[in-house]
Amino acid sequence: MLSETLTDGLEQYEIGSKVRQLRLNKGMALAQLSEHSGLSTAMLSKIERGQIFPTLPTLLRIAMVFGVGLDHFFANDANQPVMAITRKGERMRFPEQQGSEDETYFFESLNFPATDSKINGYLANFSMNSHPSEPHAHEGVEMIFVLSGELAVDVGGNLQVLSEGDAIYFESTTPHTYARSGDQPCSALIIVTAEQ
Repeated sequence: MLSETLTDGLEQYEIGSKVRQLRLNKGMALAQLSEHSGLSTAMLSKIERGQIFPTLPTLLRIAMVFGVGLDHFFANDANQPVMAITRKGERMRFPEQQGSEDETYFFESLNFPATDSKINGYLANFSMNSHPSEPHAHEGVEMIFVLSGELAVDVGGNLQVLSEGDAIYFESTTPHTYARSGDQPCSALIIVTAEQ
């Protein structure tokens, strides 16, 4: 049990809210963070709500998922310019739906280390085995640029088939889906505004 002095000292760093903000900025559910960190969803929930303070090894496991150092949770870097580099070999690959038996698509975050980004960029790959995604909606706007193959994008019942080099911009509060089209795999760059 921590003393009141230590508890007060740790509370000023707002570690839980910083963990939560990192997770939300990446559009990640608690279950996904649990899977990638090896920590239980119950523990992560308590950390985010400030009910418990993580040990340094626990905090390091969380930091490694987001590509940040421990200093992110303890340093005030408000005066530092925002810049993040994601090397090709360091990108993290996620399925569109965790635990689903049907493959929809896989995406790789292109700006995962950017902790307070205004936008999020993803490289999405749709294989020949992929199924259409479930309709989903979120705050903000979205832009998709097709790098190869053909991608069918349905925005509120308006179906558009995009070919290599085509782009689409839409308000992502409207339910939308993605599906590979044609007889080749497809890849696309997806840019979305970050949820605040």
